[in-house]
Amino acid sequence: MVSQGSSPSLLETLSSDFLACKICLEQLHVPKTLSCLHTYCQDCLAQLAEDDHIRCPECRETVPVPPSGVAAFKTNFFVNGLLDLVKAREDLRAGKPACALCPLVGGTSSGGPATARCLDCADDLCQACADGHRCTRQTHTHRVVDLVGYRAGWYDEEARERQAAQCPQHPGEALRFLCQLCSQLLCRECRLDPHLDHPCLPLAEAVRARRPGLEELLAGVDNSLAELEATRGMEKEALARLREQAARVGTQVEEAAEGVLRALLAQKQEVLGQLRAHVEAAEEAARERLAKLEGREQVAKAAAVFARRVLSLGREAEILSLEGAIAQRLRQLQDCPWTPGPAPCVLPQLELHPGLLDKNYQLLRLSLKEQQPQKDNRKDEANTQEGNEAQSQREDGADTERQGGVQPQCKDGALSPKEDKTQTSQEDGAQTPKGDKALSLQEDGGFQIERGSRSNKKKKFKGRCKSVSREPSPSLGPNPEGLLPRPIFSCSFPTRMPGDRRAPRITGLCPFGLREILVADEQNKVLKRFSLNGDYRGTVPIPEGCSPCSVAALQDSVAFSANARLYLISPSGEIHWRRALSLTQSSHSVSALPSGDRVAVSVAGHVEVYNKEGSLATRFMPGGKASRGQRALVFLTTSPQGNFIGSDWKQNSVVVCDGMGQVIGEYKGPGLHGCQPGSVSVDKKGYIFLTLQKINKVVILDPQGSFLGDFLTAYHGLEKPRVTTMVDGRYLVVSLSNGTIHVFRVRFPDS
Repeated sequence: MVSQGSSPSLLETLSSDFLACKICLEQLHVPKTLSCLHTYCQDCLAQLAEDDHIRCPECRETVPVPPSGVAAFKTNFFVNGLLDLVKAREDLRAGKPACALCPLVGGTSSGGPATARCLDCADDLCQACADGHRCTRQTHTHRVVDLVGYRAGWYDEEARERQAAQCPQHPGEALRFLCQLCSQLLCRECRLDPHLDHPCLPLAEAVRARRPGLEELLAGVDNSLAELEATRGMEKEALARLREQAARVGTQVEEAAEGVLRALLAQKQEVLGQLRAHVEAAEEAARERLAKLEGREQVAKAAAVFARRVLSLGREAEILSLEGAIAQRLRQLQDCPWTPGPAPCVLPQLELHPGLLDKNYQLLRLSLKEQQPQKDNRKDEANTQEGNEAQSQREDGADTERQGGVQPQCKDGALSPKEDKTQTSQEDGAQTPKGDKALSLQEDGGFQIERGSRSNKKKKFKGRCKSVSREPSPSLGPNPEGLLPRPIFSCSFPTRMPGDRRAPRITGLCPFGLREILVADEQNKVLKRFSLNGDYRGTVPIPEGCSPCSVAALQDSVAFSANARLYLISPSGEIHWRRALSLTQSSHSVSALPSGDRVAVSVAGHVEVYNKEGSLATRFMPGGKASRGQRALVFLTTSPQGNFIGSDWKQNSVVVCDGMGQVIGEYKGPGLHGCQPGSVSVDKKGYIFLTLQKINKVVILDPQGSFLGDFLTAYHGLEKPRVTTMVDGRYLVVSLSNGTIHVFRVRFPDS
């Protein structure tokens, strides 16, 4: 007997809706199976039949209806057997069953209470009939089980084994044979006629003969299912790659469009600057010529008036005495070229490339490539990773080309022929169709307009962009142009957040953590954290009422100046200490020393250095006592070599001094264009990047303070730059007056 703690019964292993019709949602009644192996009630199928076919409600497959109707569909004996088992258990649970043999043996109208069940006869028996049921020749092999266990489902599998399918043609007769010729199940009566001459097999033997074929087909379907699952996985991966690539291309389109717009705006400013310069120069020259003409006119008029007065009012002797001088003067004035003709007037005209006026002109072009699916996911991941690395290298090369990366150049600033051919042959891996146009940004600040033609040659339109300033940059120092670092645009992002009440005014920047920056927004009284990609990381809490001016990050703390005080706080906002600073200076610049355990602050021309405990470690004045009261370090930073660099507004210079205050270099030459020096930053090699806000420039000085040349101009999108900082010694972060931040990678020729 099966124990109560055995595995779940047969019916419990089936889903709750397995024996329910998907059409009427009731228990199956006269179940019929379609060719797609879905089973429904016969009456439900009759309602769905349309002419000569039925559309399966689940798989939507069209199944032809036999000529004799839906009753000719195969009867699902498997479901019928399960339904008989379920019905028997439900009848037992509905009430107390009575013995089925007592009325037949004793002649009574009803039997005693049933306590057992014969699985072969499917009859409920009382205890006496159950004992006698095992003692007859015909029924001694029958399986009689306890009724409680049968009701609990302990004998479902055994009942299924002894359950016999009933013949629909001969009630009470079990199906015992399979006609091999007709593929039809037969009982004893069906076997005699009309299948008497047909080869037939007992059901058990027929199942043994046909099971291997079914199992082989099932294995084939399992293989197909595995392939379908793998294909579905590849489709999902392809869809994910498509979405990822679409997002990447969308970002590239945005960046390319922003780059083109920045370049066009820079060219706009350049052209307007040239126009203003030309008009001012022409007006000045015209004013000089008019002044000369007016002077000559006045001289001639005065001489003519004097001569007329002498002739009209003078006496004979007076006229004759002055006749020689008057004649000589009049001859001089008469021989003088009074009207040499107007000076040639050079009228400004705007030249536009013809393609820019064409409504079909393509600035951006999308190329579509078919990618073959890969069955090996590991190979696919490896190839995807290699493709991403190659794409990253191509994007770095494109950024280098667009933002002024180090490339061989000709004297006029255009790319060398070799590099030009390289650019011509690589256009995102796509061929330029005939008649198509594309526009790419060159490193010299111009545009290259590409047209597809039969010879695949490309025409170039050079629109060189210079600084907005009309003053030319001075000649470079000892370093040739090819050895200077070049900027590569990385990203641009706004710093205004939803909680800001006012437009940001960035007064301080510093690196903070791994590839992160700390932004001092004085207008909104907050220290904001951003990644180098522009992701907002929250804020560093500061004391209430503080308007941070300058900021610097130490090893595990943050120093900032606000309201003539120097604060040192933890990243969570806990105040370690505060120190009062001189009120004679409106703002105090803060910078962390390379060791990360001390902070320097500019105070009334001095540099004060505090340790992490708040004690004054050292205090010095660049140049010593001789320069007392003659310096005002508005911006201050430190170099990896341990030097201090400051922007001196009183001397209008950039001063470089060592840790003892000894000046080792100072620049106040023409490279400043007469502007007061702004924010200073230093890269890992000690090169100094100086901001000139008035003319929208960032220039480069060597570690000793000698001027080298321009690094960033209006061409790179600079519009009133305020403060800068250097991250990891190779990323220059520039904040603009409108709250926008640009990030540039500093690339050296040998990197």
